[in-house]
Amino acid sequence: MKTITKLFVVAVALFGAATAVNAKTVKNTYNNVSSDTETVAEHDMNVYGANYTDGDKFDGLTRKVGFDRMIPPHALEVCYNKTTHIIFPAEITYVDLGNENLVAGLADGAKNVLRVKSAFKSFKQETNLSVITEDGSYYTFNVKFAKEPLLLSIEMTDFLHDGEAVNRPNNAQEIYLEKLGQESPMLVKLIMKSIYKQNKREIKHIGSKRFGVQFLLKSIYTNNGLLYFHTELKNTSNITFDIDFVSFKIVDKKVIKRTAMQEQVLEPLRAQNYVTVVHGKSTEHTVFALEKFTIPDDKQLVIEVAEKEGGRHQSFVVDNEDIVRANVIDELSIQ
Repeated sequence: MKTITKLFVVAVALFGAATAVNAKTVKNTYNNVSSDTETVAEHDMNVYGANYTDGDKFDGLTRKVGFDRMIPPHALEVCYNKTTHIIFPAEITYVDLGNENLVAGLADGAKNVLRVKSAFKSFKQETNLSVITEDGSYYTFNVKFAKEPLLLSIEMTDFLHDGEAVNRPNNAQEIYLEKLGQESPMLVKLIMKSIYKQNKREIKHIGSKRFGVQFLLKSIYTNNGLLYFHTELKNTSNITFDIDFVSFKIVDKKVIKRTAMQEQVLEPLRAQNYVTVVHGKSTEHTVFALEKFTIPDDKQLVIEVAEKEGGRHQSFVVDNEDIVRANVIDELSIQ
């Protein structure tokens, strides 16, 4: 009898242990976490603070996005009775508002100025604002309501780093725009600045000159699917030359009488130092970036500058031979 009692006690004990193990397993399965995950979560709490949440865990293998990958947002205050204006160094191409608490729009006549204000007389929940500009810069803001915002006119810059201890940009210039293909907008900007700064005349047989105005093609460069045309406009007269437009057109070399000329207009993607006025006794030079192209044998490229309300138009012809001889840009030597 004692033996049976002992066996019964042992059986109960084993059943209890099994139940406890089972219960622990069920608990972990229910929470879908392991002891290692719980340790990591505790570590995250210590790093990110008591308000940290991990989204109830992700399915599959994931890696947390760290602070070294974050673009630090700017702080922005808005109100209902006043408008906050943000001036960007390039044309705005994209704006996203965090929620309906904000209203924003481009300032009339200014493509690089964004006006922002509160849609309501007040709101409690913080929201955000994101902006992309034509030069590939990405800006982000955390926005709060304030009865009297301290800053109502803000000027952003195109710097890469802000010089603080954290070596991360306040605006990440890594946005690739569709019309620039696979080229980085920042690299395009640096290439154009470098060509403009060096100001070399490597082509000496293309240009036009009359009425005291000279229009020259100084050089052609190519890099990663883009062509860069460096032009110069020199005004030796005393009368100001007001530029109406600069055009790039592929036209027929020979036009039969009574046959309309076939033209293909090429639109520049970017321009460095695109001026509208060349004063008397002065010179201006400009760098234009265009998509790569070649010219059929029976056609030619005509680059023209027209004077506004005047007759001193200038134009010259560029052959396919000149384009295929474009200099390749060494990106490592860009200044």
